[in-house]
Amino acid sequence: MATPYKRRQILRWLGAMTGTTTALIATATSCTNTSTQTSSNPTVDLSGVTLRIAKFKGGWDLQLKLAGLDNFPYKTQFTEFTGGNLMVQAINANAIDIASCSETPPIFAIGTQDAVKIIAATKGPTIGQTVLVPKNSTAKTIADLKGKKVAYVKATTAHYFLIKMLKEVGLTLKDVDALALSIPDGLSAFRKGDLDGWATYGYSIPQAKKDGARELKSAKDILSGNFMIVGAPSAIADPGKNAAIADFLCRIKKSQAWRESNLETWAKSYASAIGIDESIVLEQAKQEEKQRHVQVLPISDEAIASQQEVADTFAEAGVLPAKVSVKPLWDTTFNDAIAKCSI
Repeated sequence: MATPYKRRQILRWLGAMTGTTTALIATATSCTNTSTQTSSNPTVDLSGVTLRIAKFKGGWDLQLKLAGLDNFPYKTQFTEFTGGNLMVQAINANAIDIASCSETPPIFAIGTQDAVKIIAATKGPTIGQTVLVPKNSTAKTIADLKGKKVAYVKATTAHYFLIKMLKEVGLTLKDVDALALSIPDGLSAFRKGDLDGWATYGYSIPQAKKDGARELKSAKDILSGNFMIVGAPSAIADPGKNAAIADFLCRIKKSQAWRESNLETWAKSYASAIGIDESIVLEQAKQEEKQRHVQVLPISDEAIASQQEVADTFAEAGVLPAKVSVKPLWDTTFNDAIAKCSI
C-alpha cells in the first residue's frame, strides 16, 4: 500500500524533480482540445474530464500527434517517466490514470490496497532488451559476470531477464554484485566505468553503444513480448474517465498501425525527441517490425498465464516472499472497446 508519506513523496517528484540522474523525470504537459469527436460512449460528457497519462520520452503523445490522433474530446495531461515501475508507483499515489509497462511492475503491486489494474495487453517486439558490457570487457558469456558489478532496473523486464540469464548458467543474483539502478543512474554509472554489466532496455542501449558498449546477451528469446496497459481503479470506476480511457485505447491501437506504415516519419521525430541518431532508431524499428508487429489486444487467458510465469520466476528467485496469483490484477472492462476499435 502506498502510505501517505509515499504519496506525498511521489507527488513532490511529479511537481519538482528535474535532471537526468533522478529516477523519475517529471515533465508534465497538458493538451486541451475542443474537437467535436466523440468517445466510444457518446452519452458521457467528456468536456470536463482530464485524463492523466504516463508516457516514456517520445512515447504515446508523440506517436498520437504524428498520426493526427491527438484531437481529444477531453483534456490530457502527459507526464514523463523513465520506467514502468515508476508509472505503477505513480498510479498507486493517485497521480496517474493510465500507463504502460511490461508484465513485471504490476506483480509488485499485488497485495497493496490500491493496486493497479491491467486493462489491455500489447504484443510487441523484444529486441530492445539486453545485457551490455563495456567496450574493454573480456566477458564472453553471462557466466563471466560472476562476482562482477551488474546493474538492472528493479521490478522491470531487466530484473526478470537478468534472473533468467543467470539461471541458465547456474547462477543467481547472489552470485553477482547486483545493483538496482534507474535507467539514468545506470547509464551514468556505466559510462563512468563503474559497472561490469548492465541489464537494460530502450533508448539507453543505443546511447551506451555509442560509447562503445557491447551486447553480451539479448533477451529477445527470453521475454514473451507481452506489455501491459494499466489503469487506476478509481479512473476505471469514474464514468467520465472510463469513457476517456476507452477512447484513448482505440487511439493508441490506431496510432500503432500508423507508425508501422510510416516508420521513417516516426523515426525522424522519435530520434529527435530522445537525442539518438535517426539511422540507429530507424534500423532498430525495422528489426523490431521483422520480429513482431505491435498490437493492442483485449485481455486473454494466454496473457494472464504469461505474466503468471514471470511472477513465479520472481518467487522462485526469492525476490517475492511467496508465490502470488496475478489473475486479480486483470480487468476486462475495456475488452469490448478494444475489440470493436477498427483500424
